[in-house]
Amino acid sequence: MAEPVANAAAPAPAPGRLRNAFGGVLCAFTLILIGVLAFSIRLFSVIKYESVIHEFDPYFNFRVTQFLSKNGIYEFWNWFDDRTWYPLGRVIGGTVYPGLTLTAGSIWWLVNALNIPLSVETVCVFTAPIFSAIASWATYLLTKEAKGTGAGLMAAAILAMVPSYISRSVAGSYDNEAVAIFALIFTFYLYVKTLNTGSLFYATLNALSYFYMVCSWGGYTFIINLIPMHVLLCIVTGRYSSRLYIAYAPLVILGTLLAALVPVVGFNAVLTSEHFASFLVFIILHVVAFVYYIKGLLTPRLFKMAMTLVITVGLAVCFAVVAILVALVASSPTKGWSGRSLSLLDPTYASKYIPIIASVSEHQPPTWPSYFMDINVLAFLVPAGIISCFLPLSDASSFMVLYLVTAVYFSGVMVRLMLVLAPAACILSGIALSSAFDVLTRSMKFQLSKLFDDGPAISGNGSPNGSSASTVNTSSSKNEKTEKSEAAPKEKPSKKNRRKDKEVTESVSVKPKKEKRLSVLPLEASIVCTLLLIALGGFYVVHCVWAAAEAYSAPSIVLTSRSREGLHVFDDFREAYAWLSHNTDVDDKVASWWDYGYQTTAMANRTVIVDNNTWNNTHIATVGTAMSSPEKAAWEIFDSLDVKYVLVVFGGLVGYPSDDINKFLWMVRIGGGEFPHIKEPDYLRDGQYRVDAQATPTMLNCLMYKLCYYRFVETDGKGFDRVRGYEIGKKHFKLTHFEEVFTTHHWMVRIYKLKPQKNRIRGKLKKSKSSSKTSSTLAAGRKKNPWQ
Repeated sequence: MAEPVANAAAPAPAPGRLRNAFGGVLCAFTLILIGVLAFSIRLFSVIKYESVIHEFDPYFNFRVTQFLSKNGIYEFWNWFDDRTWYPLGRVIGGTVYPGLTLTAGSIWWLVNALNIPLSVETVCVFTAPIFSAIASWATYLLTKEAKGTGAGLMAAAILAMVPSYISRSVAGSYDNEAVAIFALIFTFYLYVKTLNTGSLFYATLNALSYFYMVCSWGGYTFIINLIPMHVLLCIVTGRYSSRLYIAYAPLVILGTLLAALVPVVGFNAVLTSEHFASFLVFIILHVVAFVYYIKGLLTPRLFKMAMTLVITVGLAVCFAVVAILVALVASSPTKGWSGRSLSLLDPTYASKYIPIIASVSEHQPPTWPSYFMDINVLAFLVPAGIISCFLPLSDASSFMVLYLVTAVYFSGVMVRLMLVLAPAACILSGIALSSAFDVLTRSMKFQLSKLFDDGPAISGNGSPNGSSASTVNTSSSKNEKTEKSEAAPKEKPSKKNRRKDKEVTESVSVKPKKEKRLSVLPLEASIVCTLLLIALGGFYVVHCVWAAAEAYSAPSIVLTSRSREGLHVFDDFREAYAWLSHNTDVDDKVASWWDYGYQTTAMANRTVIVDNNTWNNTHIATVGTAMSSPEKAAWEIFDSLDVKYVLVVFGGLVGYPSDDINKFLWMVRIGGGEFPHIKEPDYLRDGQYRVDAQATPTMLNCLMYKLCYYRFVETDGKGFDRVRGYEIGKKHFKLTHFEEVFTTHHWMVRIYKLKPQKNRIRGKLKKSKSSSKTSSTLAAGRKKNPWQ
């Protein structure tokens, strides 16, 4: 009788396997659609404008990728660029994070090996959208490890459209974050995967992913501090396990060794304070692991004695290590921290000591509207996601909460780090929406089953009728029957034991019923809540599409504005760089503020004095001092640097606010930090920055004012500045040491040439005549003035 039953029961799991296979295919198809969505929503910049590189830093990355694809990897590592930071130059291979360049170069080499003729520029333009799709899939994997497949799909779909990530990954935004965000999410996924499985294979992959992150972006220090914080949290809360050890120890050892191979990092991986937290937690982890090991070997008495010894030796070692670290850190003026790290720990540090960092707009603290702009409705879903992570709390979900908390803090310090907050907000929002839809659909399913079924929710063979509550009733009744059959021993239990059995039976049968009843909502409430969540998702999609199409698609090199007359396109930047490329000598040096250095080198192919790398504060301060000085003193500074052309950006005619006049106070502050004769109060009138008739004489006579407003009164007869909203204070003046050689169509870029030095003999004669005239005048004055 047993064989037929076994044979009949064999095909039973087939429907379950078929359902799982169908679910896997549907999940894979959904992920493909999410990847297509992530890629296509970032193509508005190419569709509306053209396939060009955006912003400033991407032009340097594009130029480096061109060099790599043309000359090879070995030439790239040893490339000394003499067209930047003249006369100092720059060693590119040792001062750049090579991850983005090597990735795009590999893609270009692969597609050309497959006989697909794509240019380097085309590959660079589309690298960010491609990795956005891959980052969405990595988000699915990470969220799935924490809260399941449904939450993973929801988080991936949200990340594919989140505006904060779109702002750094539109087509043409060829910056380090294009690949770094994927590396960040994938490293976190492998860490959580190792926590869940305890696999050394995933731990090794985690170290390799961390190495890719180190190659890609300086934000890798966020990873190497967040993961130790989570390990320490697990140890403190009593959640230590061998899986935690496997997840962390290989990352520190192998990851640090690999990070030291990146030239721009080098020995900083073991010498700077940003990495010390990982080493300290590494020591604590081994002490805890050793304690757990000897606890399993010794008796409680011997364990107590051993603990005393371990604590004594451990404290001595810790004091020694701390003393060494303190001595090492104390030798550094910044205590081993970089300027950017100190500006994160102390938001006022940059404005006090490093104005070059504070001058960058993306390093400013964000405003509340920027949160709504960049993450939109996710700000309201994140708290629900935190609650879902605590039901129940696991190592993976606790890591998600810690990731969110630290990302919220850093995004509040620097608007650029909204990019780090975006994946955390998407993951927590995906968890919240998945949990909410799970409760609502289960509630509607249960309520509808009650409406359409007249009898009880249990079928004749005792199987559930599709409702979760009936499953609880069936299982609880089975538990009661089983306990009653097992509770018939040969000996009659005592009254005390019968009371305990009754309490156990009640806890098994009653408590699940209460939990399920609490999770079931009325049908009307479930439908209304579901519709509200769908409407919220629709509003999010509309906002994301608008942000991708309008707010973040316009390249900074080509500007547009709308008026009653229609769309106006301002292509002044490329017009100016083309003029420099075709009308100046190859060896000519061009001076400008550091914002435009990368573009000038990449598009005009001319040598610049400073650029966006900002590694030498003194050199930048020299240019700022020249811009802040009178014309003759500025000419002498530029002439000493062998400068032939000076480029300034001016938006007063068309209303372009991000021009050099608005940036001028930062030039004064940076220049005054190195050269004390430049004082900011000299350029302010009663603490206000003005360019009208109330401006100070120092402001009206500095080089920046003259180069921007030269002949400006000829445009409208009044000289009205549309950006500042003032009529300029000094209108009719001439340039004696500079001559205007080119001004773009909308006056946005103006280029001046240094006049050659006058004949020195003639100058000496003039100087001697003027000095004799001045001395005679002073002598006559003394005769007239009886007090001298």
